[in-house]
Amino acid sequence: MSADTPAWRVNAQDTLQHTTLAPQTEHRGRVEEIGDGVAMISGLENVGLEEVLQFSGGQVGFAQVLNDDSIGCVLLDTSTAVQAGDTVRGTGDVVKVPVGDALLGRVIDPLGRPLDGKGEIVTTQTLPIERPAPSIIERDLVTEPVQTGIIAVDTLFALGRGQRELIVGDHATGKTTLAIDTMIAQRSSDMICLYVAVGQKTSSVRRAIYALTSQGNFARCIVMVAGSASAPGLQWIAPYAGMTMAEHFRDTGQHALIVIDDLSKHAATHREIALLTRQSPGREAYPGDVFYLHARLLERAAKLSPAKGGGSLTALPIAETDSGNLSAYIPTNLISITDGQIVLDAALFHQGQKPAVDVGLSVSRVGGKTQAPVLRKAAGTLRLDYAQFLELEVFTRFGGMPDGHVRDQLRRGECIRAILRQPQHQPLRLIDEVALLSALHAGLLDTLSPPALASLRAALPDALDREAQTDRSLQSPCSPALAEGGMQDDTRDALLNMMKPLITAAVQGNPPDTGPPGGHESDGKANPGAASTSEDIS
Repeated sequence: MSADTPAWRVNAQDTLQHTTLAPQTEHRGRVEEIGDGVAMISGLENVGLEEVLQFSGGQVGFAQVLNDDSIGCVLLDTSTAVQAGDTVRGTGDVVKVPVGDALLGRVIDPLGRPLDGKGEIVTTQTLPIERPAPSIIERDLVTEPVQTGIIAVDTLFALGRGQRELIVGDHATGKTTLAIDTMIAQRSSDMICLYVAVGQKTSSVRRAIYALTSQGNFARCIVMVAGSASAPGLQWIAPYAGMTMAEHFRDTGQHALIVIDDLSKHAATHREIALLTRQSPGREAYPGDVFYLHARLLERAAKLSPAKGGGSLTALPIAETDSGNLSAYIPTNLISITDGQIVLDAALFHQGQKPAVDVGLSVSRVGGKTQAPVLRKAAGTLRLDYAQFLELEVFTRFGGMPDGHVRDQLRRGECIRAILRQPQHQPLRLIDEVALLSALHAGLLDTLSPPALASLRAALPDALDREAQTDRSLQSPCSPALAEGGMQDDTRDALLNMMKPLITAAVQGNPPDTGPPGGHESDGKANPGAASTSEDIS
């Protein structure tokens, strides 16, 4: 073809060459009703459940309900451009999302479209959002720990790779902060983190992204946003799309962590869609399949066997309660689905005990099997001692002066409570937790006030790093082998000797509290040592 050939003619001929000149079959339907992100469609008899439907204006949705004479379609785009009478055609495909390393370090919507202004995301593989969970024979035991960096969780409710642990509590009690801190703690690990925001405010999501970029390793994170202003369809598919993206890393032998914030809003979106598509309401107006909705989602988190690559996917779903009512429909469903729950108490939060973990109601059904041996040995009877302290504290509030033994228990309990209090976005390393618990067990921290403990916690990481660099003859307490083999007595003694000058400096800078033990929170006011602790961003 000569160089003088017009461009339009070249394009037309190229189009004809790639056009199949043969009869094509296409099923078309008609929009009967439209509103609130849901369209009722007639005329599509051969459409399958969750099949993608395309409207005449280019908008897409998926078939959520199949009735005898109509189809309930949930839109994935704005519904304002869809009108009654528009034509609809089936695509024969289901909703798929891109997966792969190209998503790392990006902020996306549930369909994998970029929201951060960093350009197009180029991937070569897509997977459906609905995938079967691994079978029992494909799974392995959950034995590897997930270090959250939160001493209250790592010591009392250890998490394992492949576990599903629910974070539940009232509004503004630190649920999102707890999850974000866990993601920040993976900045030096091999875990890939994915944060899924379902129905969250834009300001809350921005704070989460800022925390991950400033404190964590955002290059190994994916943030998926289906905000409160997004289409209901996007909010509905967001957890499933996020799980599919995380499963890609698990299935390639890597380790992934997914945070779903939160499933209470996801259930409310499902209820809204169900009522608009005229499904029968049940308890609290939720449809009967809401349990299966979340069960099939969370069952996809697993630790795979070596034959399947040995990868893992850990899930931290979040649920919100109303006035601490754990017996509500959605919280009870999620508690029965997951492998344990971390319950955050509003009263503890307002008293300044942050993270406000309720040690009586929280539980991990995997337990100490995943806990690092050195941390298990250092924690010892920490949970039992703390539980006894909480009971003694209640009795001493009625008045009367306790004897010397009880006063010692109360002072030790106050020290434990101060150690469990932790500033937001400052997760601890394993060695930091071991050092604090070893000093506590040895009785070196009993005389420290809460402000002195906070000062000691801030100075401890740098001191441990200096010790590891200067004393090469000593088995480094910062060694990664510490997590696997435990700590020898000589190493423990060297660690305590290194901490004694830090404790002395903390005492000199912060005089011990002269008030009665066990009474600093009896008036419901925040402890002065908690001035810089976490605030909820959910």
